[in-house]
Amino acid sequence: MHERACASETRIFKGYCAEMASSAAAAPSDADASRRVLSIQSHVVHGHVGNKSAVFPLQLLGFEVDPICSVQFSNHTGYPTFKGQVLQGHQLSEIVQGLEANELLQGYSHMLTGYIGSVSFLQAVLETVRAVRAASPDMVYFCDPVMGDNGKLYVPEELVQIYREEVLPLASVITPNQFEAEQLTQRKIRSEADAVAACEALHARGPHTVVLTSFEPESLEADGQPGVMMLASHRSSDGALRQWRLRLPQVPQMFTGSGDLVAALLLAWTTTHPGVEGLPIALEKAGASMQAVLARTHRSGRRELCLVQSRADFETPQVVVRAEPLQQ
Repeated sequence: MHERACASETRIFKGYCAEMASSAAAAPSDADASRRVLSIQSHVVHGHVGNKSAVFPLQLLGFEVDPICSVQFSNHTGYPTFKGQVLQGHQLSEIVQGLEANELLQGYSHMLTGYIGSVSFLQAVLETVRAVRAASPDMVYFCDPVMGDNGKLYVPEELVQIYREEVLPLASVITPNQFEAEQLTQRKIRSEADAVAACEALHARGPHTVVLTSFEPESLEADGQPGVMMLASHRSSDGALRQWRLRLPQVPQMFTGSGDLVAALLLAWTTTHPGVEGLPIALEKAGASMQAVLARTHRSGRRELCLVQSRADFETPQVVVRAEPLQQ
């Protein structure tokens, strides 16, 4: 009896699959082709950094996300100890070859890259960008050059030159923090004017959009109002430059994974609000969500970002602070 029931269920299941396959072939896909991301970042078992910080909000905002892990750690490196593996370039290449063999590199609207722990892996990322662009020519490459913060590198020093000389020319959008922008441009950022000049130097290497995700000009300290600045800069094909600043209150806590989160939010909102006119809106919404997450995390007393608890803040960010255009 059990065998006959299983056989019957198998025939029903096969018939259902055949019907679904026929329907799928006849009807257009329900998926939004403009919202499919290949995200290459770190993975931690505990906590929210890298892909653990980026995938959830992207999915909430309607993106299909295919994550690849550049490292796999027990927890992020801010803890007293961590264990795990740093992936090498050939391991990424094998994964990409599998996708390519099944024609799965076609249809990516975006690539997003974050923390990368080895030179060979970064070189393989370059090959991956080219392979995805060959299959999906309109793919937008969001590069978050995760190299360090607060004056300290936490990747091999050789990666800085590879980012500067080889990654930037391929990137559509780049989202460095202050320290990373200084490393890439080889200049200090002490003022808003320095930040503007750094953005222009980064544009000159390739990206049409640059967002400094956090910097603290000396003027903020001078006026006694603790805060952090974001600066969004867009260079159009005719060379015209438009820039906006966003000043946000400072939350008195050190956070890990916030840069990964803001890069993902910027990807999402610049897709929803495309073009140069949409950039300040995307900046405002990303900033609003970030402020909500950081404030909630601080109130909770937790070390890790309160992502799941902030679902509503991702889906419907409450914009309080507006982006201000800079005079050119």
